[in-house]
Amino acid sequence: MFTQLGQVMLYVDNQDESVRFWTEKLGFVVVDEANDGMRWIEIAPSKEAETTIMLHDKKKVAEMSPELNLDTPSLMFFTENLEQLHEELKSKNVKVGKIVQMPMGRVFNFSDDEENYFAVMEGSK
Repeated sequence: MFTQLGQVMLYVDNQDESVRFWTEKLGFVVVDEANDGMRWIEIAPSKEAETTIMLHDKKKVAEMSPELNLDTPSLMFFTENLEQLHEELKSKNVKVGKIVQMPMGRVFNFSDDEENYFAVMEGSK
């Protein structure tokens, strides 16, 4: 039986730029990092987060496992103050979409520097 989602693999073109985006612009923290033949960086909204994001080098993963789908997963983040986060990301020059009302609540999307899009919803899971 599954108990929780532990990690999401995010395959990126430039790990250093990606970790800077997530930490400097979004406030995530580096939880762990390793380079034992294949470098990966584990990030999360906080050290206590149950689910983390693993940043992997897309090119190296493709060389090692060409059959893998390296597309960006659709990720939905949650926040208690949607307008505040929206304005904060805009002030940090993050590309953000408009806040829209969806059947499940208010949401907006944003993209990283590699044009991968993610969503943020007001509330908690």
